[in-house]
Amino acid sequence: RRSRRPRFRRNTPTMALRPFQMHLGRAAAGQRRSIFGAAYKLAKSMMPPISATEKAALESGGIGFERTLFQGGAGGLAALRKYDPKLSAREQAYMDNEVAQLCSMLDDHAISEERDLPEDVWNFLRRKGFFALKIGEEWGGMGFSAYAVSKILRKVQTASANAGATVAVPNSLGPGELLIAYGTDEQRSAFLPRLANGELIPCFALTAPHSGSDAASMHEADGVVRRAKDGGLEVLASFKKRYITLAPVAGIVGLAFHLRDPEGLLGGVGTEGITIALLERDHPGLVIGRRHDPAGNAFMNGTVEGSDVVIPMSKVLGGQGKAGSGWLFLMEQLSEGRGISLPAGATGGAAMSAVAVGAYSRLRTQFRVPIAEMGGVQEHLARIAGNALVCTAGSDLVASMVDNHESPSVLSAVMKQQATARGRQCVTDAMDVMAGAAISRGPNNLVINGYQMTPIGITVEGANTLTRSLIIFGQGVTRSHPHLYDIMRTLEAKDDSTGFRRELLNMVNHGVSSSLASIGRSVSSTVSALTAPSPKTGRGSKGDAATVDAAAVQHYEAQLRRLAATFAATTDLSLTLGGALKREEMVSGRLADALSSLFLGYATLWWCQRNASTEGLGTLMHYAMRGLLSETQAALDGVRDNFPLAPIRPALAMVAARPLGASYAPPDDKLIAAAASLITRDTGVWRMFQNDVFFPAEASARLTMLRDWMPRAVEADALSRQLKRDKREPTAEESAFLDSVAAARDAIVQVDAFEELGAAAGREGWVRPALRPYTPAVTASQILQSRSSAQPQAAAASAAAA
Repeated sequence: RRSRRPRFRRNTPTMALRPFQMHLGRAAAGQRRSIFGAAYKLAKSMMPPISATEKAALESGGIGFERTLFQGGAGGLAALRKYDPKLSAREQAYMDNEVAQLCSMLDDHAISEERDLPEDVWNFLRRKGFFALKIGEEWGGMGFSAYAVSKILRKVQTASANAGATVAVPNSLGPGELLIAYGTDEQRSAFLPRLANGELIPCFALTAPHSGSDAASMHEADGVVRRAKDGGLEVLASFKKRYITLAPVAGIVGLAFHLRDPEGLLGGVGTEGITIALLERDHPGLVIGRRHDPAGNAFMNGTVEGSDVVIPMSKVLGGQGKAGSGWLFLMEQLSEGRGISLPAGATGGAAMSAVAVGAYSRLRTQFRVPIAEMGGVQEHLARIAGNALVCTAGSDLVASMVDNHESPSVLSAVMKQQATARGRQCVTDAMDVMAGAAISRGPNNLVINGYQMTPIGITVEGANTLTRSLIIFGQGVTRSHPHLYDIMRTLEAKDDSTGFRRELLNMVNHGVSSSLASIGRSVSSTVSALTAPSPKTGRGSKGDAATVDAAAVQHYEAQLRRLAATFAATTDLSLTLGGALKREEMVSGRLADALSSLFLGYATLWWCQRNASTEGLGTLMHYAMRGLLSETQAALDGVRDNFPLAPIRPALAMVAARPLGASYAPPDDKLIAAAASLITRDTGVWRMFQNDVFFPAEASARLTMLRDWMPRAVEADALSRQLKRDKREPTAEESAFLDSVAAARDAIVQVDAFEELGAAAGREGWVRPALRPYTPAVTASQILQSRSSAQPQAAAASAAAA
């Protein structure tokens, strides 16, 4: 007790200063409150108002892997290991039987000529559940996983792009899924069994002449609540919809319109706003059946119209209580559907290009060498192979996320935009390689119908331009940034400066940590680049046999983590634009590009790890990853160089730490040649892409011939070189083999020709207009006589001039 220090007396100097210290503390705290209060008011003034429609879009779907990227990419690849897409035994049996049978029934050229599917195909689609792939078995549907739907659509796409579009729409955004999620028990019982057994073909009417990408505005689709004759409520609606796939043959229409209740008849049960109604084809006043001609494609697409159509409240999806909730329904369902169907079609088309065009380039010779050996052609082939891998990886991963009961709205938008854009690049490259064989339409043309279908995927379910410049980053940063949405909520509140201060400090801390991580990882990425394994780019067996190297995966993950940290720091600095960021679409578009390439990079590594033993995949992974890293860096550099606030540009350059870190160049020529070789030889990669392609049973079918004869052509070319080195003639057996390959090459390069085209093909005795009798206004002899008489005069004039 005696050893205790004596207590301070109240009159010690320290105690005397305490009131002054407390005063300073209160003054400092008041100053901080004043600063944050001013910042709060400034932020409130800068934040644009959020409409109910925008809020519904922002809050739709879930938050998934994209948050990892906004947080700087920590633990990225490890977070994906839980996804394990597989077909069940029942789904595999459906692929082997019903899907194979459907594909064998499809003659894509005949479908294009007739501008419709044959009746037996329509009946097969309805009877075998192709319009009810996602409707549960309890309702008579197939109840398949998202992964199975994706695989089905890929394979159908390779047999007929028009059939693929026909199957995709009911399984993407249609009344079936909406009924399952939001319909009343009565509505489910009334419609789901009839959708499942094919009695009703569904369509969904959303787009209008003045409401395309801005679908939420709902111009030309208006409904007013009124009192029905029986005393209940009904809606009087007028609407004018267009671009509605399957509308010309639909038995039920999901109709989106803007509901108004000027008399307040809803009484708090349901609200005004976007509403969905379910109308059968024979509904009084519904006008349906007219067709559009979408880029010459044969799939059904047309208009849905009506004027003063009476809609009972029982026809509103979910009943009166769900009136006004339609936009939320659409956003939640669209976030899943557009991440599966359109990417599946693009992925199937990319796989088809890799298999068919790769084989064609080996069989087609010019200047006495296969065009597969020409550097200019190899650039196209490498792009096809790389994009096919990236699309496959992204499609599989997003489908697995959906099957994991996630609703990846942002990543669905990424896949829709990226897969359709990369699919377009694949088919354009295919056209360049096949040249005349790709533009001559007919049963043997494997490319042209996919080329015609490409603009459809780019345009529908959110045009790619809008998706890239507004949705991917705009919705992504709002939902997935760890602090932005919380800040927005404090700004929406009447007065929450305390919450604003807390979240703003969190955001500042996040920005600082992301910046430091970006700088630190820039240094470590250089070390990783120095020790990273190089791709095997040797001709033939070296690159073709390279499997996925774990050290290479580790290296590329380190580079993705570095760029993810740079992306997170760049995002935080971009938020200094406040509400103006919404209007700076070029900036947000580049940030969307960076986000998309980062996700696809992780998806590619995830997929390659799962298929690591595939021969040649290691080489193709190097090609794809170098391209994705280069794309990400270019996008972030573009943000820095074009940022509207010039004082922020040095900070953007600092967090990128380019002088300290590795710079990502696109694949070099050796790697391009090695990647191209993977689809022009019988490699594991070429066979891997065949898994998503349908091959007709007939040996003479062009695609089947390409599959069967390309390996033989490689063998024949090797034999010819060996004979030349040995300076000897082939044996009888070798000569027969070489002749058979030459005959196959000759058959494969032939194109279709017809006696007549179009309407003339069915007219007996038809004479082409240009071949009908014609009498010229001036005869040839008159022209010659005039020329003869003019020559002396011309000579005299020339002499006089001299």
